[in-house]
Amino acid sequence: MAKILMITATSDNNRVLADKFAKTAEDMGHESQVIDLAELDMPMFTVARSKELEVVPGMKQLKEAISSADSMMVIAPEYNGSMPPTLNNAVAWLSTEWQDFRTLFNRRKVGLATHSGGGGAHVIMAMRQMFSYLGCVVLGRNCISNKNKEANPETIEDMLNQLAN
Repeated sequence: MAKILMITATSDNNRVLADKFAKTAEDMGHESQVIDLAELDMPMFTVARSKELEVVPGMKQLKEAISSADSMMVIAPEYNGSMPPTLNNAVAWLSTEWQDFRTLFNRRKVGLATHSGGGGAHVIMAMRQMFSYLGCVVLGRNCISNKNKEANPETIEDMLNQLAN
């Protein structure tokens, strides 16, 4: 049994997709947790604020969730050909403590998924680049869905199996 963390960068359709991954993981016998970055409502990261890490809403919860997970699914929509600000902002806040930051990401398996109004390929590429740079082991397979294309249940199961092993 693995503990898989689902991080969704926005609510609505991507939260629904995160919940689908979480339920499938539980049906497969794994433990899952969903963190919605939009609900954490973190302030915008700036260098001037970077010493305020302990007072950032949701930071302790996010760090503990990542630390205790065996692997992660990151689910985010495409924003202007890249990632949504909530995801980039959360990673910026996490990076302020470089020792913990390395421990949080080095060699951690990460799967990528999106529900996007457009094709979604750009957000997958942007997340793949960022999480690879952070030292994560990013799955080759990803899950892309939109209003005309449901997330493939076989893809979800395969990705979860890869994250659990």
